[in-house]
Amino acid sequence: MDHELDSGEAKLTHFDSDGQARMVDVSKKEDTFREAIARCEIKMLPETWQLIKKGGMAKGDVLGVARLAGIMGAKRTGHLIPLAHPITLTGVNVYFKMIEPRTVEVEARVHTVGKTGVEMEALTAASVSALTVYDMCKAVDRAMVIDNLRLIFKTGGKSGEFKREE
Repeated sequence: MDHELDSGEAKLTHFDSDGQARMVDVSKKEDTFREAIARCEIKMLPETWQLIKKGGMAKGDVLGVARLAGIMGAKRTGHLIPLAHPITLTGVNVYFKMIEPRTVEVEARVHTVGKTGVEMEALTAASVSALTVYDMCKAVDRAMVIDNLRLIFKTGGKSGEFKREE
């Protein structure tokens, strides 16, 4: 069956009418420009924050490596999330904002022209970047917290634009 499970007003598109998981068929959708932005934060000891800022971590350029990891994560989303479509990305950027005294904000921006959105790719990029910061800094701070992963913005497709009010 190719029906959507109706949960009140919103439809859970990854389930058929019998409640079974399915991959959504996007073959009849139009190709449109699609963009998504996701953010999260990594909270750490002020000393760890300073080491990242000064480039003093033994493993090297923490944010440079985390940027590459986020880009790679976005590209692999279709292999990590069971029902996500593997899609061709036209652009992935990961940015970091150092917020004194103990927070690194991660922002991932993902673009494509296609039949399905890139929200999962942006969320994956932000989270993989944050996990990489944790991995590179855990020797000096195992108490770091990755927090507040969220979609900030998305555009394209039938559902149009979403913008989080922050």
